[in-house]
Amino acid sequence: MSATNQLRADHDQVRRLEKIVSKCADELYKGTKIPFSDLTKITIIISEFVDSIHHSREEDSYFPCVASYDTLKEEIRKFMIEHEFGRNIARQISHHLKRWKDGEDAQEPVSRYLRTYAIFLNDHLNKENKFFDDAEANVLSKEEEIEMYEQYRSVFAIVKKVEELITEIDYLENQHWARN
Repeated sequence: MSATNQLRADHDQVRRLEKIVSKCADELYKGTKIPFSDLTKITIIISEFVDSIHHSREEDSYFPCVASYDTLKEEIRKFMIEHEFGRNIARQISHHLKRWKDGEDAQEPVSRYLRTYAIFLNDHLNKENKFFDDAEANVLSKEEEIEMYEQYRSVFAIVKKVEELITEIDYLENQHWARN
């Protein structure tokens, strides 16, 4: 496998999360009761998988390697801004979820920010996938791809954490509110 293919595989899991987040927002708007534990799982997956693992792989390894060829720098800059935008939305989801758990009427902002996050993910993933195609075809060597992939796989704790978070996505996809 290559670094680009690993990031694409991450995107496959993030796409699953995007569908869960979108469905969750829709169900909350309909008034469906969704357990706080499920909403918390969503925020954890966003924080630990999308941000801490996936975006870290891109920001700390993949983007710098591509940028070292003095190419695609403007696209990378835009992705970095989008990553921060996604983090801001995720903070709002967590903030309003906490308010809601504490007894305030915050279901609507949780729903709104979940919907916003799903829209963000869809748009962002589509653009990054095109970027990966370009970087893979025109910029990165096979050796660099393998070396970055080996870096991703070398941290066993991260590999194990990804497996755990994918199990959480499986769990969420099978909840009654997600299957409706």
